[in-house]
This record gives sequence, C-alpha cells and structure tokens, in this order.
Amino acid sequence: MNQTEHLLPLTEYSFEQQFDERVAIQWMRENWSKSFVFCGLYAVLIFGGQHFMRARPKLELRRPLVLWSLSLAVFSIIGALRTGGYMLHILITSGFKQSVCDQGFYNGPVSKFWAYAFVLSKAPELGDTIFIVLRKQRLIFLHWYHHITVLLYSWYSYKDQVAGGGWFMTMNYLVHSLMYSYYAARAAGMRVPRPCAMVITTTQIAQMAMGLAVSGLVYRWMQEGCPSYLDNIIWASLMYLSYLFLFSSFFYQSYLKGSGRKENKGE
Repeated sequence: MNQTEHLLPLTEYSFEQQFDERVAIQWMRENWSKSFVFCGLYAVLIFGGQHFMRARPKLELRRPLVLWSLSLAVFSIIGALRTGGYMLHILITSGFKQSVCDQGFYNGPVSKFWAYAFVLSKAPELGDTIFIVLRKQRLIFLHWYHHITVLLYSWYSYKDQVAGGGWFMTMNYLVHSLMYSYYAARAAGMRVPRPCAMVITTTQIAQMAMGLAVSGLVYRWMQEGCPSYLDNIIWASLMYLSYLFLFSSFFYQSYLKGSGRKENKGE
C-alpha cells in the first residue's frame, strides 16, 4: 500500500523531473511549525487592517485583484490537470482503495512537484483576505477560519506523507480552479450568472463531504497498511466536518434564505 510504481501516461516536464521531493519533505519536517507564525501574522494583519480601514475610504484595487485571482486560477487549473491525471491513472490501474492509501502522490512522477506546490501555495493564498480588508468587504468567519486551518493542516500532513493526500489536494486544486476563475471574472466586471456561484459552493460542499469520507476510509484501512496516524485522521475529520457545516450554512444563507449574498467568499 505504499508507493505506486506504475509509469504514468503523462509527459513529465523538466522542472517536475528535477524536483527533489526528499529535500522538500525534510524542509517541511523541520519547518512546518512556522505555519503557526504565518497564521498569527495573518490574524494580526487582517483584524488590525480592518481597524485601520474603519475611518478610511475603501480601495477599488480592481486591476490588482484581477491579476491576483487570474494567477491563482491558472495555477489551480494546471495543478488540477497534473494531479488529476495522476489520480485518474491510479484509479484505473490500481482501484479506489489504492488511490486513497497511495503514498506515491508525494514522490511519484509529475505529482511530487504539484503536491509540494500545493502546500506552499496555502501561505500566499492568505493574500485573498487583504483585498477584502482594503476594499472594505464583509469578512466572514468561514473565510479566515478556512485559510488558517488549511495552511496548518497541509503543512502538518505533508511532512508525514499521509494517506488521502492525493484526494485532498486534487479536489482542492479542482475547486480552486473554478473559484478563482469566478473571482477573476467578477473582478474584471463581467456579469457572471448567479447559478455559477451556487455551483461553486455546491462543489465546495461536495469536496468537504468527500474529504470526510476519505478520512473515514483511511481510518478503516489503517490496519491493512494504509499509512496514516490516528491524530492526523482526527484532525482531518474535525476539519472537514466543520467545513461541511460552515459551507452548507453558507449555501443556505446565501442562496436559499431570502435574497442571499451576491458573492461566494467561502474559500
């Protein structure tokens, strides 16, 4: 149930091939706790920023927001295609159980680079909130709670190469490719149909339900060699359960109760 040795039917680019995941994993083992520092600075910055902006006019920042969202959309789309190709290959050649328990995602061709890029990206993604603060938009609990917990859990889990990571990262890449594309379109002034926002929130809810299911399956198969730790499974389950509740509540409040909110700012 450890590493997958199958050759991928994907072209491996030179930067992916040259990437040394051993150095990355070792660095994360030595430095993952710095994610708490990032989250602490993030909290001070956003809540301090709200206080700073209280008596000041909001900033438009339309062009920077378009570039920011578009950059993250392109990154997420490429990440979804590369990791999705790996996961599809594992599903076809080895089955669903192996796709859950596989550790090859962290050190296999193609996916090893994008797994590390994923966990590192959770730090700069905190910048999403800066735009909300400077533009004086409503900052909901789900938004900053999600950013903080994803960063902490991603860095915490990557160092141990736990089972389920392939599903967690690929799903997040896919959802973010839709979400940031939507944000970029809205920031550019395009009129995006309201059902698009509903679809994105629905995919987020499905992601959280699947994440909870994968965590449960890892626990069920742990005695059969599915590599993980009980504390990691507990944290993952609590995290995904909280997300499932918060995103479902967000969907109800935004689209079902009254007129709802105009924008999905969940992730």
